Amino acid sequence: MKLKGNVHKYGANVDTDVIIPARYLNVSKTEEMAKHCMEDIDRDFVNSVRAGDIIVADDNFGCGSSREHAPIAIKGSGISCVIARSFARIFFRNALNIGLPILECEEAVDNTNKNDMLEVELSTGEIKNLASGRVFKAKPFPPFMLELISTGGLIEYTRKRVRKS
Repeated sequence: MKLKGNVHKYGANVDTDVIIPARYLNVSKTEEMAKHCMEDIDRDFVNSVRAGDIIVADDNFGCGSSREHAPIAIKGSGISCVIARSFARIFFRNALNIGLPILECEEAVDNTNKNDMLEVELSTGEIKNLASGRVFKAKPFPPFMLELISTGGLIEYTRKRVRKS
């Protein structure tokens, strides 16, 4: 599964309160949540994000509360993948549950700038910075996780598996 997009770069400890501010937690529609994604850390994000774009961040991305609204808002905004030095555990799990690919790769974080174009191959973990030509390696997703991501998350994956049986 190959992804390609423009980079939106953030620092360390980007918490769920800035990914989707608490004042929007009563919103249930993904499209509405996406309109407020990252607004407390990057007012221009919703105007500049395009389908397929990629977030690159430092340590502890998604820390804070356990709300699954955060990865839903990110995915709903059009972000195809998040690459960070590390993720908060609950964000990591919530992201995979909804089918948002996330990769940990220190070298990619250290050698990627805002607005660089990245190409990511989830099956191999290869991250190519098209601006610099450098290639980085993250841990690839196993086949069952690629299927979970491509079907839209854990619920859709489970429904698909139940239909097959």
